[in-house]
Amino acid sequence: MDSENKSVSISFDQMMAAVQAFHDKHHFREKGGEDMVYRLALMTEELGEIAECVTKGKGRLALSEECADLLILLMGNAISENFDLGEAFWRKMKVINSRDAQIVDGRVRVTAFRGVVD
Repeated sequence: MDSENKSVSISFDQMMAAVQAFHDKHHFREKGGEDMVYRLALMTEELGEIAECVTKGKGRLALSEECADLLILLMGNAISENFDLGEAFWRKMKVINSRDAQIVDGRVRVTAFRGVVD
């Protein structure tokens, strides 16, 4: 099985290194590919493609590919803005794990619930 089709546990650092190599290969920093306004537009496009997969029933493979595209863009944001996404993830998980869940419109929601009255 080639590395593109393996279902193996790879480290977050390996994933970040692959995204960094992609940025380096295509000279993102030098050619505007790390501009956050541009990246926001790309993320919006990818989110629309995820929505299309869900609303049009395009299937799990198409959905997984679009989610991977968004993840790669998010990882690239950390590269572009020079922050540790892994550290930010764990910091945020600590915050959201301390919150209580509520049912909002029949679905579970875990947020700060600012201004929500029971």
